[in-house]
Amino acid sequence: MTTAKESVKQERSWSFGTAPGAVPLLGHALALWRRPLDFLASLPAHGDLVEIRLGPSRAYLACHPELVHHVLVNPRVFDKGGVFDKARQLLGNSLSVSRGDDHRFQRRVIQPAFHATKIADYTAAVGDDTRAAIDAWRPGQTQDIGEAMHALLMRVAARTLFSTSVDTATIEEARQCLLTVSEGIYKRTVAPLGLKEKLPTAENRRYAWSNTRLREIVETMISERRRSDEDHGDLLSTLLRAEHPESGQRLTDEEVLDQVVTFLVAGSETTASTLAFVFHLMGAHPEVEERVHAEIDAAVGDRSPVFDDLPKLEYTRAVITEALRLYPPSWMSMRVASADTELGGHPIPSGAMVVYSAWAMHHNPELFPEPEKFDPGRWLDERAKNVPRGALLPFGAGSHKCIGDVLALTETALIVATIASRWRLRPVPGSTLKPQPKATLEAGTLPMRCEQRRPS
Repeated sequence: MTTAKESVKQERSWSFGTAPGAVPLLGHALALWRRPLDFLASLPAHGDLVEIRLGPSRAYLACHPELVHHVLVNPRVFDKGGVFDKARQLLGNSLSVSRGDDHRFQRRVIQPAFHATKIADYTAAVGDDTRAAIDAWRPGQTQDIGEAMHALLMRVAARTLFSTSVDTATIEEARQCLLTVSEGIYKRTVAPLGLKEKLPTAENRRYAWSNTRLREIVETMISERRRSDEDHGDLLSTLLRAEHPESGQRLTDEEVLDQVVTFLVAGSETTASTLAFVFHLMGAHPEVEERVHAEIDAAVGDRSPVFDDLPKLEYTRAVITEALRLYPPSWMSMRVASADTELGGHPIPSGAMVVYSAWAMHHNPELFPEPEKFDPGRWLDERAKNVPRGALLPFGAGSHKCIGDVLALTETALIVATIASRWRLRPVPGSTLKPQPKATLEAGTLPMRCEQRRPS
């Protein structure tokens, strides 16, 4: 049992509940499979900590921000496991899934690669890639904005990682492999018994081939860079030269491979989905879109936006933050209790899963009034001070917080500004936003009509 010092301070009386609707054998796994977002959003009404059943096992959903924060800042008690074990099939032992000493070593070595002074260098080509993509758009044309952003962000992520050493065809092949593997990992994560993934089906063969091929592509890039030993100023060069500040130890090629695959996933899938949600929300709320356009026009005039313009785009950043609240990329995650402990005054046995959901918190009316309303103003001025501490959780918290959060937000803001400076996007009548909870929260098919604001 952990000590009282390690448990959440008893500054309030925490409520404990049990999720209704469990079915024999499967528990709540069926609800998580069929309607995960609705199910998770319903649970805070049953308590600050809610017990759910996943097959024969009991798990606990931390619903209150203080309890979630406690879980995330105590990795020795609440360790990575569950979904992270499945993710290792793609991400290896990278920073996002490693534990303990491995994680602490990797974080120390990699952290300088994401220093603020590096961000401007990594994003130097983002505007060029974005302009090249939208140069092909035509007034009146319909774009699936989700597909368009995924294609763009895979190119951006590849350029951030590999500079100019990767061709368009290889990037597209890697993107298709990534889509297949991400889908497969999600299905393996939510399957309560794990039997289907062991069958020799065509789907499982595609998954295995795509996983192998994606890692082959990245491994080739690393080998070529090792042979040239040239510093291209990109993230891969930084990783290959990174060393522990005390021991001087560097990452092995296998460790670099795992990090690069992880950054491809995080840098393309999550940011692309966020951008798709941002443009859909702006198109569905013309008054918000008009204010964004006015702010961008005032900041950049007739030229294209650049990194140094971003501090002037306060309202645009609020729009992005509100999109992240409504549609958090990491919609659910979990930890595993490494020893008998307690949370919110309730005993948690060793080996039990503790689940937390940004979706459930972000849509909780006790934390965010009118949670389904798209309201960027809640992140401006005095209103932002009213948001409870820890209630917004798009990138995690503690030592396992996403190391690339600043880079992701910077790229997102620059791409929004670049596209919005030239185009207005309108949802096609009859189209409906249906967020798809997979390994990350995806926007699905979102057809939007292009209206030109300013010629290139």
